[in-house]
Amino acid sequence: MPRFRRMFNSVKHAKNMVWHSEKRIDDGMLRHPADAAQWKSFDLEYKDFSVDTRNLRLGLASDGMNPFSMMSSKYSVWPVILVNYNLPPKLCMKRKFLMLTLLISGPNQPGNDIDVYLAPLVDDLKMLWEKGMEVKDAYRGDSFNLRAMLMWTINDFPAYGNLSGYSVKCSIGCPICMKDTSSIRLKHGKKTVFLGHRRFLPRDHSYRRLKQAFDGNSEERPPPRILSGEDVYEMVKNVNEVLGKRKRSASTKESFKENPWKKKSIFYDLPYWKTHYVRHCLDVMHIEKNVCESLIGTLLDDPNKSKDGIKSRLDLKEMNIRSILHPEEGGGKKTKLPPAKYTLDRKEKKKLCNWFASIKVPEGHSSNYKRFVSLKDLRLIGMKTHDCHVLLQQMLPLALRGIVPKDVRFAISKICVFFNSICSKVIDPTRLDLMQSELVKTLCLLEKIFPPSFFDIMIHLTVHLVREVKLGGPVFLRWMYPIERYMKVLKSYVKNYNRPEGSIVENYIAEESVEFCSEYLAKTDEIGLPKNTNFDSKALSTGIFLTLYLFI
Repeated sequence: MPRFRRMFNSVKHAKNMVWHSEKRIDDGMLRHPADAAQWKSFDLEYKDFSVDTRNLRLGLASDGMNPFSMMSSKYSVWPVILVNYNLPPKLCMKRKFLMLTLLISGPNQPGNDIDVYLAPLVDDLKMLWEKGMEVKDAYRGDSFNLRAMLMWTINDFPAYGNLSGYSVKCSIGCPICMKDTSSIRLKHGKKTVFLGHRRFLPRDHSYRRLKQAFDGNSEERPPPRILSGEDVYEMVKNVNEVLGKRKRSASTKESFKENPWKKKSIFYDLPYWKTHYVRHCLDVMHIEKNVCESLIGTLLDDPNKSKDGIKSRLDLKEMNIRSILHPEEGGGKKTKLPPAKYTLDRKEKKKLCNWFASIKVPEGHSSNYKRFVSLKDLRLIGMKTHDCHVLLQQMLPLALRGIVPKDVRFAISKICVFFNSICSKVIDPTRLDLMQSELVKTLCLLEKIFPPSFFDIMIHLTVHLVREVKLGGPVFLRWMYPIERYMKVLKSYVKNYNRPEGSIVENYIAEESVEFCSEYLAKTDEIGLPKNTNFDSKALSTGIFLTLYLFI
């Protein structure tokens, strides 16, 4: 709360805090959360809050990090960061305006008990919503009662489950489809896959009647009904929450199929939380990375990332679909796997890897992809999230030309174009319905080409991304890239490895103090120098020159 007061003490920052109402371009395009449906519906429902445009709209981001970098892999610290959406899009996610509010100490991650640590923060948010605090506005020159509300949380998918209380690791692990989630358990692959994207197609679409090209069944189901916040609250309000680490029994896992909720999230203590359309955002950064790794790993037959193999082919045989891909018993103990459309021979793999190794990009655009290419193993190793982001959106469609069949390249290119479109900084809302329909067709095309083991939960979650853009605004203000970069800064604060949390807090407070003092001292005169009582020297010399010229 003192940080908010300091921001309004600065004329520059106080002016930016009302950018969304005074400077935002209102032409129907999506550039900021204020252009989206959730912001507008909240303004209509809570007019006493929206009447003062200086009231704060916040986002909460949290994820685990290892403060020792590569020195240890078991220690997990969880910073909790607030994002300010009153600011312009170019400033919302900048390091200067990210507020570290909590630091959940390690060595273990909080898991389902994260609500215990969030309780003080939620109490402050309730106070800022109900009572507010007196703040002086340096831009308008008055004092007012500042209030704040929390719009949503930003986190990866496992943390999504911890904060929302939904079990994301069960057969109905989609927190948006919930009980209508379409999933099957593969007998040989021993994994749950999420198929059935044909149900999102129009009722008269020809794909709904195809059987052998998909999972062996026709599709007559309508799209799943998405529950409102009030409906979800009715489901979780009486859930018996059990805190502490415990080993799940088989009966507990079976019970999640009936009721996947582990707890009532502490955010429901906020009076307005159940009225939100989007309460927890799907992180496009991690979804994009997983989709990219699945595509590249399957095309290059990476043993660690490929979704194809003997178990996958046996599952095709078990489902009695795509008989031409069923494994064939060879001589001895060898089993022959017939080549699929996406199967590349060694020459094609080498051509693809050489293409990636030869890429030259502008400085700062991405990493040097030559470092990721292993020509010995013919695979890509060690790519980070941003490397996958650039590769999927810009390079992969070009790299596959002349290597894979046309229908495979067409389906992969369409999923690449979708991610490119949805990550734009300016989005035309009239095109979102078309983007959604094209995405559903693309997922159906991928179901016809790739085996069922390809379709993990991350592939399925892409079908809900357009909905969140409609309701929450552009993706770049709701993903984890800025948060991950900021956590790298927090890691650099650790100087005493025996007390990592203390080092982070001490250096963070020191930086906040220096930042505040630098802004304050910029307005004052320097000590030891006389105050200049004359006019600006440049303006004065120009005026004298013009006077002499006119006189002459």
